[in-house]
Amino acid sequence: MATHHLASWAHNLLYSDLPQDVVRAAIKTFYNWAGCAVGGSDHPAATIARSTLTPFFGQPTASLLGTSYSVDAQHAALLNGIASHVHDYDDTHLDTIIHPAGPVASALLAVAQWKGGFSGKEFLLALIVGIEAECKLGLSVWPEHYDVGWHITSTTGSIGAAVAVSKLLGLSIQQTSHAIGIAATQVTGLREMFGAHTKSFHPGRAAQNGLMAAIMAQGGYTSSLQALEAKRGWANVIGATKPDVQANMDKWLGIAQETHGVGLPVGAATGRWEILRNSFKPFPCGIVIHPVIDACSRLHVELEARGLAVGDIQSVHATVHPLVLELTGKAKPRDGLEGKFSFYHGGAIGLLYGKGTPAQYEDAVVQDPEVIATRDRIRGTADSSLAADEARVVLTMNDGEVLQSHVLHAVGSLEVPMGDEALEAKFIDQCSSVLGDGVHAASQACWAIVEAEDVASISKALCTC
Repeated sequence: MATHHLASWAHNLLYSDLPQDVVRAAIKTFYNWAGCAVGGSDHPAATIARSTLTPFFGQPTASLLGTSYSVDAQHAALLNGIASHVHDYDDTHLDTIIHPAGPVASALLAVAQWKGGFSGKEFLLALIVGIEAECKLGLSVWPEHYDVGWHITSTTGSIGAAVAVSKLLGLSIQQTSHAIGIAATQVTGLREMFGAHTKSFHPGRAAQNGLMAAIMAQGGYTSSLQALEAKRGWANVIGATKPDVQANMDKWLGIAQETHGVGLPVGAATGRWEILRNSFKPFPCGIVIHPVIDACSRLHVELEARGLAVGDIQSVHATVHPLVLELTGKAKPRDGLEGKFSFYHGGAIGLLYGKGTPAQYEDAVVQDPEVIATRDRIRGTADSSLAADEARVVLTMNDGEVLQSHVLHAVGSLEVPMGDEALEAKFIDQCSSVLGDGVHAASQACWAIVEAEDVASISKALCTC
C-alpha cells in the first residue's frame, strides 16, 4: 500500500498544486545544490572518481558541473552527486539530517540534459516530488535507522531520485511503483565512511541508482509492488530496530490520514511540506558543529574589538547538545575531510578566522600549528537540555578575564535561515575560482530556473566549456 500510495501521489501532483513558498524553497534548494556541485568539482574525491571511471563512460550526454567534461547520464549523476556533497556544504532536512538535493538534483539534471526539452517548472515539480519522498521515508525510520549506522541521505536518496526521475519522464503509477522497488533494493551508505572520500560517494551512488531504477522501470523492468511496506521490504529491513516502523511509515506517507494532516500532500491539499523544513549551511561541515562555529565567530569579533588575540586565550569550554560530541568528536583531525567532523576544529577556525568556508577546511589549515594549538585548548561538555542548534562557549583568558557567547539558534537553522544574499555570497565564494568571470551569469541562470524553457541550458552556465 505504501509503495502504491507514494507512486500515485507523485504521478498525480501538478505544478498548479504547489504553494508559492514551496516553489521558492525548491528554487533555493536547486541554487544551493548547483553552487555546491561546482564548488566541489575540483576536490580530489571528485577528480579521482572521474579519472578512474573514465574507461567506463558512455556516450557524452550530460555535463560534469564545474568542468569541461561531458559523460553519460548515469556517470554524470554519480559524479555530480559526489561533487555536490564532498564539502559537506549542501542542504539539510533538519528533522532527519538528510541532504535531500544531492541524490535528487544530480539524477534529474543528468536526465534533463540527456533527454532535453524539460522546462524549469517541470524540473522543479520533479525535484519537489523527490525531496518529499526521501524525507517522508526518512522520517518513518528516524532516528533508529541512522543510529544503527546507515547514512540516511543515500538510503532514502535512491528512492527519492527514482521517484523524481519517474515524475520528470511521465511514468505511469505502476512504472513508478516498480522504480521505487528497483531503487529500494539498492541500499547504499554506511556512517563508518564519514571523514573519507566515500561519504560523498553515497549521494552520488544514490542518484545513479535512482536514475537507473526509473529508466529500467520505464522499459518494463519489474520489482515487487510492495517494496516499501512488505515484511522483507525496505522499511522493515533497514528500519528493523524500530518496532512500529510500519505505522510510522503510514503516518508520514499520509496513509489513512486526513489530507490536511501530517501526510503527503494530495492534489491541492498541502499536508506538511518537508522541503519547507530544508535548511542551507553557512559552514561546510557537520551541521551539529554550526552552533559552536557561530558562537566562536562572535567571540572572534569581540576579541578583535578588545585588542586581544587567540594566543591570549588560556582555555575554551563549549557546552553543546550530546549529538555534537557523538558525531563530531574528532579531537585530532588529520585532514580537511576529518576536520568536517571535528567540533574542535570548527571552534578553532571560528576563533581564529571568524568564519568557516571551504578554505578553512583545506588540509593545510587543519594541519596548521596555530590551528592545532587552538583546538587543543577546547573542551566540550554535553548537555541534553540544549537544543541541537544551541551552544554556549566560555573563553578564559590568560589574565583571568572571562568572555562568553550563547547561541540559541545557529545561523542556518529554521529560526535564523540564510537569506538570498547570504546564499548568493556562498555561491560566488564557492564557484568563482572554478567559473571565473562567468560566475555571476551562472548565479543568475540558477535563480531564474523557473523561467527556463529547457533546463539543460542552465548546465552550460555551470561548466567551463
